[in-house]
Amino acid sequence: MPTDPEEPAPRPELSAAVLGVVALGGGIGGLGRYALSGFGLAGTVAVNLLGSALIGVLVVLAPRLHPLARPFLGIGVLGGFTTFSAYALDAVRLGGFAAFGYLLGVLVAALCATAAAMAVTRRVVG
Repeated sequence: MPTDPEEPAPRPELSAAVLGVVALGGGIGGLGRYALSGFGLAGTVAVNLLGSALIGVLVVLAPRLHPLARPFLGIGVLGGFTTFSAYALDAVRLGGFAAFGYLLGVLVAALCATAAAMAVTRRVVG
């Protein structure tokens, strides 16, 4: 395990356990996304901003967690939960300048959510 919290956690070797936790996490994340999909554009934005914040928390905590936590939570749950494809489809549906504003606005908000969550998590865990 890295001693520097800024270093990424080592990637576990590809194994049946890693594939299993990624698949399980992806199913859980996909169900969560589906539950919010009925809220249309607002649901897509909420899912992607929440997922961005949670990945910020995970990045800080990953070195302290079990080696399977990162593939389960990061690749599986959050990969299944967040949705680039719906984000792109919403932009196409909006069209024109609204699409550009939406793409840029969500991107900036997601980056801010990730950075803020990382900062708060670092402050909380020391």
